[in-house]
Parts: sequence; structure tokens; C-alpha cells
Amino acid sequence: MGQFGTEFCDHIAIARYEDGTWQAPAIETLKPLSLHPAAHVLHYASTCFEGFKAYRWDDGVARIYRLHDHIERMQKSAASLRLPVPDMEMLADMVVNLVLHHVDDIPTPPSSLYLRPTLIGTLQNIGAAAAPSTEATLFVLASPVGDYFSGGAVTLKLLVEEQLARSTEQLGSTKTGGNYAAALGPTLDAKEAYGVDQVLFCPNGNVQETGAANFLLISDDEVITKPLDSTFLHGMTRDSLLKLAADNGYKVSERNFNVDELLELVKTHEAALSGTAACLSPVGTLVRDGIEIKVRDGEAGPNTARLQKALQDIQYGLAPDTHGWLTKVS
Repeated sequence: MGQFGTEFCDHIAIARYEDGTWQAPAIETLKPLSLHPAAHVLHYASTCFEGFKAYRWDDGVARIYRLHDHIERMQKSAASLRLPVPDMEMLADMVVNLVLHHVDDIPTPPSSLYLRPTLIGTLQNIGAAAAPSTEATLFVLASPVGDYFSGGAVTLKLLVEEQLARSTEQLGSTKTGGNYAAALGPTLDAKEAYGVDQVLFCPNGNVQETGAANFLLISDDEVITKPLDSTFLHGMTRDSLLKLAADNGYKVSERNFNVDELLELVKTHEAALSGTAACLSPVGTLVRDGIEIKVRDGEAGPNTARLQKALQDIQYGLAPDTHGWLTKVS
């Protein structure tokens, strides 16, 4: 299996929004999309997406993790970009039908089938900078992916960026490509200058998130993370981990904290990034003003591993799904 997200199943689910209504979805052979050069998405970035996984258990049946929650977030993203909002049932059926079509292509846990619903504005109008796209294409890609930590969990090094934000205040919670583009330059610059893996954006000194993941601090009895607002992505993995932390007796503290407090907390707390691809990635080092600061002893911590296992056991069918997060596909 190649690098994460580079191999694809040979079919996609696709639906188009034309003349004020969604056309009937279909499963089609994977091939390049045909787009007019004036398509709204190419000029005004009218696009949003989701990313989640399906798992095939020993019984041969696939389960999709938090399908309806991801669709609900995509609906919010579409509305914020003034794109046609996909119907919940329609998009859920598109995902389920695609998973059913490729159930035999889903590798067994800890590998999975990564699913990427994507919505793009296709209105042919290069004069529509201040107008929404009234036409759109919605498609779902499927990509078999391996275990993110197949070589063992490696701790990450983060640059603490105290001025720049990852996104704009009004679009931070929208899962749109422009947010990732905005974070790319600062992240690549930081990698070159400091040898870090990611940038922890802390605008005005307030700890926020990295370019593609939420940030958590974890001790033996507490999980600390920024409270939800419009400036950053409301990660589904973040939400899952906080619920599981509460189930396992941790105090969950969703509160704002600044860089100075962060540097005190990492003396006693583990740090980790949460996201769909890796679940929880341990952070071992922070870099501030060119100075490296260890998170505890710089190694992956037991609480991070405990919470990751609690989530993955549910996804892999090794623990009961008490929250109703899995959609059985049959």
C-alpha cells in the first residue's frame, strides 16, 4: 500500500446540482472530471470536503465511523461557502453504496478505507467573485490506507507560531481547501528553518491548532483543549476522544490557554495532535523563538496511547460502540 491517500478504488459516487435541484446520484468509473476553465471553484475556491474511514471486521461487514456527523459538518461547510447543501440521506446513501461496491477492497484493521466526499462549485462565470455558485458537483472518493503508525509512533516537533492564524475567523470551522493552502507556506517555512513537523498556530499568543489537526494536552486525570469557536476546525476525532476521556474518568477542560501556560503545562502533561489519519499523534518537542522545549521527557506518553486505543478498539470492533458512532454497511 502506497503513501496515505495516493491509491484509489476504481469507482466513485457522484451527483450534480443543476437547475436548482440535485440530480440522481450514480456510481461511476473513476476518471478525470470534466470542468470548464471558468468553473467557480477554479477561481473563487468554492469547495469543501470531509474525511473519514470505513473498517471491515472479521465478519466481512464494513462499518463507517461517524458517517452522519461528518455529513452534518459538510452541510455546515457548504452553507458557509454558499454552495448547494447536500441532502443528508442522499450523501449517506452515496457513501454507503460506494463502500458496498468496494467492501472486498477494504483492508482489515488497523488498515481501513478512507472516504473523501468533496463538493465543488461548477458555475461557469469568472465574474462571480461576489456571487455563489448555483451549480455544483458532489463526489466521494475511496482510498485504501494502511496503519498510520506501522513503523511505530514517532513523536512530533512543533513550531509555536504566536502571530499567524491558520485560517480566517469566519472560515476556521469550515473544512475547505483554502484553509490548508493558507497553512502550507508557514508550515514549509518552519520545516526548513527549524526542522519541525508542523506549526502550532497561536495567534496573539492563544493556542489554537496546527495546519491539519487539533491540539490536546493530556495528564493522568485531565484533557485540556481549546473550546469550540469559529476560528478552528471542529474535529470529529477530537470530539470522540473527549467523550471517551470522560468515559474513562478524565476531567475534560475545554478552555482557552496561552503559550506561557502551555510551556508550563508540558512539564507535566503529554501533548498530542488529533485527526482522522493518525487518530492521536504524540508531540515530543516544541520550538519557541528557536529554543527547543521537551514535552515531559520527549517520548510518547501512556495517556495518549490509552485514549488512542480506546477509540481504535471501537473502530476495529474490539470494544462496544456505546455512543452509536458506527454505521453498519450491508
